[in-house]
Amino acid sequence: MKIGVVSDTHDNARYVDAAVELFEGTAEAVIHCGDVVAPFSAVPFDADFEFYAVHGNNDGEWALADAVRSFGAYLGEMGELSFGGLDFAVYHGTSEPIVDALLESGNYDYVLRGHTHERVHEERGGTVHVNPGGVPIPGNEEGPAGVLLDADTGDVSFEELE
Repeated sequence: MKIGVVSDTHDNARYVDAAVELFEGTAEAVIHCGDVVAPFSAVPFDADFEFYAVHGNNDGEWALADAVRSFGAYLGEMGELSFGGLDFAVYHGTSEPIVDALLESGNYDYVLRGHTHERVHEERGGTVHVNPGGVPIPGNEEGPAGVLLDADTGDVSFEELE
């Protein structure tokens, strides 16, 4: 099973459309790790995959949760998902101590997060930590990636959203 992961798209239609294009026909499920921002940026994810999203610190518009729920699952501040016998924690990542606790708990195969706009792929004590990055910000001009995670093989690939 292939799972798509994206984060911190911040209403950037170019990155949203590129993510949807990457994931359509490739991923069975897509997880957005927060900072979609407005409902119009969530709607394109109503595609041929299951969609899940957590709340980011810039997701202040109340209608966003309702927009996502109209076709997917809005998980609130943090969510737990299971795919193919693997357990995932999904959190935007605004608190590093919480991210560290999730990684060190031993309860998850994967911890997916965003917030920092920096790409991360590391393993800690058997838990894989993934952050796809986000729209360029001062000090981190690298653009976001769409991550394809293969739940069967454990392969994680970062694909440019250009």
